[in-house]
Amino acid sequence: MVYLSKSKYCSFWQCPKMAWLNKYKPEVRAEVPELEAVFERGNEIGDLAMGLFGDFVEVTTYTDDKLDIAAMITRTQEELAKGTENICEASFSYMGNYCAVDILRKEGDGYAIYEVKSSTKTREDEDVDSPEVKAVYVADIAYQKYVLEHCGIKVTGTYLITLNKDYVRGEDLDIHELFLVTNVANLVKDEIQLVEPNLKLADKILNSNEEPEKNLAKRCRDPYGCQFWSYCTKDLPEKSVFDLYRMRFSKKLDLYGRGIVEYTDLLACGDVKNKTQIRQMEFAVEEKDTYADADNIRDFLDELYYPLYFLDFETMMPAIPLFQGTKPYQQIPFQYSLHYIEKEGGELKHREFLGVSGEDPRRAIAEALCRDIPMNVCTTAYNKSFECTRLRELAETFPDLSEHLLNIRDHIVDLLVPFRSGYYYNRAMGGSFSIKSVLPAIYPDAPELNYHNLEGVHNGGEAMNIFPKIQYMEPADREKARQNLLKYCELDTYAMVKVWQELVRVIN
Repeated sequence: MVYLSKSKYCSFWQCPKMAWLNKYKPEVRAEVPELEAVFERGNEIGDLAMGLFGDFVEVTTYTDDKLDIAAMITRTQEELAKGTENICEASFSYMGNYCAVDILRKEGDGYAIYEVKSSTKTREDEDVDSPEVKAVYVADIAYQKYVLEHCGIKVTGTYLITLNKDYVRGEDLDIHELFLVTNVANLVKDEIQLVEPNLKLADKILNSNEEPEKNLAKRCRDPYGCQFWSYCTKDLPEKSVFDLYRMRFSKKLDLYGRGIVEYTDLLACGDVKNKTQIRQMEFAVEEKDTYADADNIRDFLDELYYPLYFLDFETMMPAIPLFQGTKPYQQIPFQYSLHYIEKEGGELKHREFLGVSGEDPRRAIAEALCRDIPMNVCTTAYNKSFECTRLRELAETFPDLSEHLLNIRDHIVDLLVPFRSGYYYNRAMGGSFSIKSVLPAIYPDAPELNYHNLEGVHNGGEAMNIFPKIQYMEPADREKARQNLLKYCELDTYAMVKVWQELVRVIN
């Protein structure tokens, strides 16, 4: 008999091979640092949602720093006997299948299941047939209902709680406006019929030492990437269809399913028309190094003028809005780096801004931008839509600064253009034109340009996660974290300077 929690059931529901590998070959699971932040965010949202229906009792129990499931099941039965209105993490087990219900709410002569997720929906999508209700959420709730009903609980309703995408925080946080509750009874009614067959299949597969055969499919792609992707693709060529630049995953799967996987076959099949993808494959197959279209690069560089600025923002995306006037997952700029050259042949100078963790940084960063970047100067950004959107949002928030902020936005030139347009390509870039792929391709032997040599912060995701935590650190750790953030962001704009210098070198 296989014993599943609701997370393990959902893992099996999504991909039986993933569940099998988690059990028998956990060592081949790749680490995904972003997942830790995802779990933290989920816990934070779950804790906040507990108060959605008033007073509650949480039965979470730890013994020797480990979750004590047996004690949680016992405490749940005690609260049920008392008639407790809202039981959080209510725990049940049937035939070894365990689940903890986020919120179990007394409803008539039974109880309703409320499952809390960290995704967002709009009020218009509150109905049960909403396409924004993910199938895996329904499978999760159906499994819980199956377990509870077999434990003798009358389940009177099944609901999904998500964040309201359109909620704008006022002076205080209003959780009744922040959260949306969607009735998913009709979807669960159909899905619950599949729970028992799934459990029987899981019992067969997860109790076998034989690794299940499972081909690559749409499920292999999620926001953070399957942790077993490298293992499941270990037999593919070093460069395959899945490495191609900006090709839809569905098309990659189609080519893969037809056995067109290697670059040589892809070039011969005629199905790939994108010039950038073709160049990527040709350079890999023929082992070419660098392609540079000097004429187009010169035309691009002619758009730039002195004084010349290089700008990069760092942002955070709190799921629960921290500041008045913000929405769930809104990008909040808290830092920028700015390299600049005032005249041709002039000295490279640097300015920077880093907000105070725990405080709304938007007004301060907006004022600093207006101080550090004069109007009408040429500013570059790498993938400028990000910086331009942040500047527009700041201008909308602070009308008194809008003229200057929008002037900065209107004079930004995108340093990504020569690479995205195919004017410059190096084989080492592979299928990515991000600054972190372009820089080491151009300067492979420059340790001062290697993000891996930084301490504490190596990418935007780490910066996003560290900044909000600084307020809780001890003074020495706080200062160290701030310095790590400053060095990381400074390298981002220095990298832009070096990329620009390479483009200048090419045309000269």
